Amino acid sequence: MANTRRVVITGMGIVSPLGNTVEEFGLNLMQGISGIKRLETDFSDQLEINIAASADFDGAQHFSKKELAVLDRVSQFALYAAQQALDNAGLDADSMDTNKTGCYLGTGMGGAASTEEGYHRLFKEGQSRLKPFTVLMAMNNAAASHIAMHYGLGGPNLTYTTACSSSAIAIGEASRQIAYGHCDYMLAGGSEALLTFGTIKAWEALRTLAKVDEQNPAASCKPFSADRSGLVLGEGCAMFVLESYDAAMARGATIHAEIAGYGTANDASHITQPSVAGQARAMQAALDNAGLAPEQIDYINAHGTGTPLNDATETAAIKQVFGPHAYQLAISSTKSMHGHLMGAAGAVELVATTLALQAQWLPPTMHLQQPDPECDLHYVANHATPQHVRYAMSNSFAFGGTGGVIILKKS
Repeated sequence: MANTRRVVITGMGIVSPLGNTVEEFGLNLMQGISGIKRLETDFSDQLEINIAASADFDGAQHFSKKELAVLDRVSQFALYAAQQALDNAGLDADSMDTNKTGCYLGTGMGGAASTEEGYHRLFKEGQSRLKPFTVLMAMNNAAASHIAMHYGLGGPNLTYTTACSSSAIAIGEASRQIAYGHCDYMLAGGSEALLTFGTIKAWEALRTLAKVDEQNPAASCKPFSADRSGLVLGEGCAMFVLESYDAAMARGATIHAEIAGYGTANDASHITQPSVAGQARAMQAALDNAGLAPEQIDYINAHGTGTPLNDATETAAIKQVFGPHAYQLAISSTKSMHGHLMGAAGAVELVATTLALQAQWLPPTMHLQQPDPECDLHYVANHATPQHVRYAMSNSFAFGGTGGVIILKKS
């Protein structure tokens, strides 16, 4: 980022289908363990497709009854991951100027469970009143607001809702607050908790969900494979602490990675169908912001949803931006293991990208057994691979056409 402060990641926290600590998440990721499973709910028998990637998280173990009365699951995730990130960064409210610390968070559907519970009470049970805090639990900015209130953060507090790129946009925009000197610290990431009956039925209606692999339900999401059939819904959250390189060095913080570039662009073409040109613009914008040539990127954590159209489009966009170097790139889709976390996808996948830089090991694209002529790049199939990586790109694309791309540099 020319003429601005260097921005680094000094803290990470996560709630995910692969574990609720960064260490557990990383271990399962590199071992190719899947968090995709059959849903065990009271509505599973009413679903055509009853697989998802759910987080093993019980809010009652972390919050009081009074707190739970105003916290939707999406906010519980965000608070839990934010505390991890601050602990990981070695920070607390007493060690920060809270008036120069902000929170940017991405989410696709906000408090989906609270919204659905309200509808259920009204239309199914025939009740005349809803819980008093229904609106406050359901609103999209609730999670970011709770983080700000919990830590007394008086800096900018914004919620981004750009579907599947929400958290990538939130992190990218938060990095600018640090780069331009507006804030000392930013908590940034995304949270999503949409495994409700109504939400899953809505996604069923779109016909984008993966068919169940009856032999092995955990292998139902198959990005870039010729037999891929769709995405698998997941839930979770990832949060980061961002600060300037100079500030991190001055306080002796551990730097996990540097945010070298960020770019965003819109397809401006179709509400659901991805665009090669739009995705290419977002990737090129990130490269331009970083001042990098395509040949300097070693690894891409792809959006890689597992839908036939998305994976072919992203592959074509990578070829357009990277030219012959596209065939030298290592690419993987970790959605094959943790599912598609919608508004939280970009944040969770940026944790995966950061861990790849730190370990110099690339996470695999699992369940890729059948080559697809349209997807003919190197997708790190089925096994984690050691590789030297200095610069890594994380792609997030979305319904509505907004793409967010972040480039990390090894610390």
